[in-house]
Amino acid sequence: MATTADFKNGLCIVHNGELWTIVEFQHVKPGKGNTFVRTKLKHIKSGRVLENRFDAGVKIELARVERRPYQFLYKEGDTTYNFMHVETFEQLAIEESMINNPGLLKEGQTVEIMYHADTDTPLTCELPPFVDLQVTYTEPGVKGDTATNTLKRATVETGAEVFVPLFIESGEIIKVDTRTNKYAERVK
Repeated sequence: MATTADFKNGLCIVHNGELWTIVEFQHVKPGKGNTFVRTKLKHIKSGRVLENRFDAGVKIELARVERRPYQFLYKEGDTTYNFMHVETFEQLAIEESMINNPGLLKEGQTVEIMYHADTDTPLTCELPPFVDLQVTYTEPGVKGDTATNTLKRATVETGAEVFVPLFIESGEIIKVDTRTNKYAERVK
């Protein structure tokens, strides 16, 4: 058992009999009344985000989870993705709904699959925060069109669409944030 003082981002807890991760939290000490912790919790299975308030010092049940490194092998059908454990070479097939951003997943990429330690079942698949992808198609930029913060559509090697600045051309490699699906920078 833990208390609200042990909260940190990414911590997996059992709340109302289900598994949730803490997205963000804030300790609040109002002028009047008791101290409390305001949190945003993300449901492991559905991805639903819930705002919740815990009184300070309340006991919270922690969920035992393990993060294991896997390598993406191939996509089978429309919704099944196959992975291989990096150390044991054990293969695993998971559904698309368990992956945080499947459109940015390319073959050979390393991901972390979170397992529930008590039942040894996979819960989620998380891509690294940033991935490098090649732009396969984008409209050419027009010379002199340098308006700030103007974006255009670009298709990357995985088939996903990302909005990029006007100076990005086809064939360039860009860094994409997997949490927001947004362009981060050009890779040199």
